[in-house]
Amino acid sequence: MTARSTALPGVIDRHVHLGLVDHGPLRAGPLVEVHDLGWSPAQAAAWRRRPPGDVVVRAVGPFHTAPGGYPSGRSWAPADAVRPVVDGAAARAAVAELAGQGFDALKITLHTAMPMLPDDVLHALVAAAHDADLPALVHAEGPGQAARAINAGADVLVHAPWTETLPDEVLSRAATTTWISTLAIHDEAGRAVAIDNVRRFREHGGTVVYGTDLGNGPAPVGPNAAEIRLLEQAGLTGEELLEAVLGPLEAPDAMTPERTLVSPLPRPRTAEELIAWLASATRLTTQETP
Repeated sequence: MTARSTALPGVIDRHVHLGLVDHGPLRAGPLVEVHDLGWSPAQAAAWRRRPPGDVVVRAVGPFHTAPGGYPSGRSWAPADAVRPVVDGAAARAAVAELAGQGFDALKITLHTAMPMLPDDVLHALVAAAHDADLPALVHAEGPGQAARAINAGADVLVHAPWTETLPDEVLSRAATTTWISTLAIHDEAGRAVAIDNVRRFREHGGTVVYGTDLGNGPAPVGPNAAEIRLLEQAGLTGEELLEAVLGPLEAPDAMTPERTLVSPLPRPRTAEELIAWLASATRLTTQETP
């Protein structure tokens, strides 16, 4: 590092599907950690053990859903990436298997266009995840599904809700959850709803983090400028924006050499400054110090 350069942790994308993207750009780029949120368990476990590129991979294994539920039958989803759950006993067995394989979280899907988990099975999945010290992550799509996830005790919504405007009463109860942004994947109408929900969610004390749903349509394998700009539109600026994209800035492992970026530009404060900073940044080498 030179005397004028600045150092920050690298980018964490908390919603990707590694099975749908080119892994080449993951090498030595600004992206240092990805969270694979649904794929074949064997392949996801292999990525955790031996990441494709210079990234840390966290993974959830399969999607847990009702028989025939989302994303069953989708051309992009391998058959074994979907784990149907029929009752409470099946929920506990599925979570025990997930924990035994060393996955980092439980992924649940609720999608009103397809069969959905009943409340008792949804609650059983979340409770079993918590008993296993795993966070429960929910894809909530369609009217009422975000509220169902929140009522069940979900820890994370993997998309900022975009299919309906959530009432303040729901947002208030959601304040202890974390939302993964994925704002750029939506059409104009869905994006406007999601941004409005994020703005008001933050007013209730909720936490929003950066995630792109990488693999869902064309998107850069690396920092997504559109997603960063939309986070700012939703009200995230300054340190809040940096922490959303880069993770907790004071975390003990945030500035290890392999996770640190160095740029000749000053510390960014706005979306455009952060985009420019990341474009100019390089990985710190093990011979350098932050």
